[in-house]
Amino acid sequence: MLVAGCATSTSEPRNLTEVKREVRAYVEDGRYQRDIDLVAARARAWVAERASRGGTRLAIVFDLDETLLFNWPQISARDFGYEPKEWDKWLAEARAPAIESVREVYRTARARGVEVIFLTGRPETSRAATDRNLRAIECGDYSLLICKPEGRGGTAAEYKTAERRKLSDEGRVIIANIGDQASDLSGGFAERVFKLPNAFYLID
Repeated sequence: MLVAGCATSTSEPRNLTEVKREVRAYVEDGRYQRDIDLVAARARAWVAERASRGGTRLAIVFDLDETLLFNWPQISARDFGYEPKEWDKWLAEARAPAIESVREVYRTARARGVEVIFLTGRPETSRAATDRNLRAIECGDYSLLICKPEGRGGTAAEYKTAERRKLSDEGRVIIANIGDQASDLSGGFAERVFKLPNAFYLID
């Protein structure tokens, strides 16, 4: 017998608390790092092989957050929430640790003379702090740090595609583009793309 007012099925999505627990477990039990390492190993092998073939103005484009820089201390402390003032404070502290296997891709590129370009959605106002963070993790040997200009409209995908187009128009050959969002990688202007996992947030 059914109780009045109770439905036998609903369209309720999975509970957010359960999803957060799963994401925490994904990070804390090592699966997240293992997934990153698999992608980074493929990227590193490609960069080494491609650089060995030679060419002029070879370059690799890296996203930063959850690609080379790991913001888990901030993400975890905020329980996956985004609070602009707290995020800006975190950026200013320049304390994000490196994702080690991706840093090895950076080192492989530099050791083989491949130009490193960081293309980030961080605002121009965070440039100095971002540079400090990169130097703190020993990734200060880069050619360009491209931050998003204030007032720049459009999606992240449009912004990053336009910036890679400029790099290509300047004569660079982007042999690899590595990021954690589909919007980091869509739009072309790279010989190969490498998508890292990100279960924390989505940027269009």
